[in-house]
Amino acid sequence: MARLIDQAIVLREFEWSETSQVVVLLTEHHGKVRGLAKGSKRRSPSSLQRFSGGIELLTAGQIVANTKRTAELANLTEWDQQQSYPWLRTDLSAQWAAMYAAELTAAMLADLDAHPSVFQQLGVFLDALQRAKPQAALLRYQWALLDDCGYRPQLTRDVTGGGELARAQAYTFDPMAGGFTTQSGADEWRGRAAT
Repeated sequence: MARLIDQAIVLREFEWSETSQVVVLLTEHHGKVRGLAKGSKRRSPSSLQRFSGGIELLTAGQIVANTKRTAELANLTEWDQQQSYPWLRTDLSAQWAAMYAAELTAAMLADLDAHPSVFQQLGVFLDALQRAKPQAALLRYQWALLDDCGYRPQLTRDVTGGGELARAQAYTFDPMAGGFTTQSGADEWRGRAAT
């Protein structure tokens, strides 16, 4: 059994029972971690001490967990909430953008695959929602996530010809090659240069 101590952001949380939760966390050094927080919803002094502030969606803190290779869920033993991002509870557009980013992150990353730059960028994104336009902040975060996961599309090179992408009225996006070309094909999408 390995002990895990790391900074984390809550991507998802579900009720497991009256007193426990299943959570999906993005940790700084261990990647996406799924865990069971037994007693996290109890109001007893010992539970309040171990799970300070409660485990809520889109909050950040430090976790202590035990993991087993044979178990799908880590056993979360402690959660110290350090940032609640209160502006997400007062701005609906910011909350929607943050929830979308959390879902996208959970869907794109594999369990226990460390992505420290994604963790950092998610924190920057959640902080930016306090003062920036949600759509612009979300676009920057999505681009960083695509880049870190290896899915960033090639925008300046022709993915078919290999050279610099020539100026054209319309381009073809080839998802399998991961970028744009001036040639057309059956499995690609055409789009105007203005878009």
